[in-house]
Amino acid sequence: MKRRVVITGMGAISPNGIGVDAFARATREGISGIGPITRFDASDFAVRVAGEIKGFREEDYIAPKDRPHVSRVAPLAIAAVAEAVAAAGIEPASMSRDELRKVGVIVGSGGGSQEFTEEQYRLFHTGKWRQCSVYVVPTSTIGTLASEISMRFGFRGLSHVISTGCTSSTDALGYAYRTIQAGVLDQMIAGGVDAPIAPLIMRGFMAMRILASRWNDRPELASRPFSRDREGFVIAEGSWFFVLEEREHALARGAKLFGEIAGYASTCEAYHRVRLEECGEEPARAISMAIEEAGVAPEAIGYLNYHGTSTELNDRIETRAVKLAFGKHAYKLPGSSLKSLIGHPQGACGAAGVSATLLAMRDGVLPPTANVDVPDPECDLDYIPDTGRRVDFEYAVANCIAFGSKNSALVLKKHV
Repeated sequence: MKRRVVITGMGAISPNGIGVDAFARATREGISGIGPITRFDASDFAVRVAGEIKGFREEDYIAPKDRPHVSRVAPLAIAAVAEAVAAAGIEPASMSRDELRKVGVIVGSGGGSQEFTEEQYRLFHTGKWRQCSVYVVPTSTIGTLASEISMRFGFRGLSHVISTGCTSSTDALGYAYRTIQAGVLDQMIAGGVDAPIAPLIMRGFMAMRILASRWNDRPELASRPFSRDREGFVIAEGSWFFVLEEREHALARGAKLFGEIAGYASTCEAYHRVRLEECGEEPARAISMAIEEAGVAPEAIGYLNYHGTSTELNDRIETRAVKLAFGKHAYKLPGSSLKSLIGHPQGACGAAGVSATLLAMRDGVLPPTANVDVPDPECDLDYIPDTGRRVDFEYAVANCIAFGSKNSALVLKKHV
């Protein structure tokens, strides 16, 4: 029999709530975390809104003397991991070296320390190179992000970063699931973090014309997945992490179970750097493969957490993919896009969706999709518009799509 993989801890640092309880309430009630950009002066930008995390105290997680040498993703990740580890009842300080060797870390991040690197370039090119961090090289290397977590908590198992664009944290969770399933380790810390709200990154997305720009005076309306008048996504930051554990190992120590990962799959269209293939076949195949691995029929899926970026192409093709994967059940399957409430936290979005899905399983309330005022005629499925919905369900799919033709999906099972 395959080793079963459960989730015993969860942490969330989100634009609409710091901590799992705050995130759960805001997501359930459809409270937006999108607002004016304050992390830099965006007054001359056509896009001036983002999903920023408000009220987060970096100094609680990174000493002031160390802050110039790490990117914002470090304290965001450490905060979410600390919450997840505490929820799982893991106390690293009381663990032996051999016990710490049995805990691994896999982080999903699209850009890692982009914000830090951008600031270092600014200092260099304005003649202030002496102010650059002595750790500019290691900190700018995305792989060291996992090391920050491993060093902080003392975990000595594998320490990896998965960077596959928007599917990064979905893949990180998938790889952690596979690692435990294969018997390599019994416990893994896995999730995603990104902090891309910085001038050059914003300019890059603006040049691609895929950011929402008409809603600077009404930020909460800017992210509009599946709506006919959507014009682009809202950039966001955030951090969501989990403790994954072999089921018998978790039960033996009396751990609380948030849910189970029952299936994972990833495909590639091999099509284009940023565009999606119109047919939607490969994202549909990723969903179908994950469901097949879970050993259930498509009709058993009771909720779908959409990638739902609020871009014209993504929403339409993802809807098409869902129809291919689920057939007639697609029209009965409720689903929603968390990005309507928090924006798009890049490589962390998959972990955000998994968190929202697990909380919906726990609370029995499906989160809504905000701002679906007039649905796109080609987006004609049940997106749970505006108001959360009470539903009890056992299985769900969390779906992700990324630049470079990547598609990944996880099947989550309620613990009963």
